[in-house]
Amino acid sequence: MQSIYERIEQLIKSSGMTKKAFGERLAISAGNLGDWRRGKSTPSTHKLIEIAAFFSVSLDWLMTGKEWQPEKVQETGSRYFFDDSGQLDCQDTELTDEEKAFIREYKEFAAYRRRRADDHRT
Repeated sequence: MQSIYERIEQLIKSSGMTKKAFGERLAISAGNLGDWRRGKSTPSTHKLIEIAAFFSVSLDWLMTGKEWQPEKVQETGSRYFFDDSGQLDCQDTELTDEEKAFIREYKEFAAYRRRRADDHRT
């Protein structure tokens, strides 16, 4: 399996650049490249993003050698959780006035707790 450095080296070679020119262009020292090659260190997240953008490759490929593929989502035909409650959707039009009042109070309480926590941090 290829290392991150080997993929970077592959990109450098395929672009026709020298390692020196690549390092100068992205402000990467020869020492850092050498450390990456020897496995002594790896590029920082910021530098990986910069390298991926420079070569127009995905960060997934640069880090793992594989392109990210989204999983296929399939509807199963099962009912959503709010179907069982008789609620047609997640909107508050189906809530009773008492339920709406409870939710309002809970939101106010949550905001109060957040303010108290912020006050204690300062």
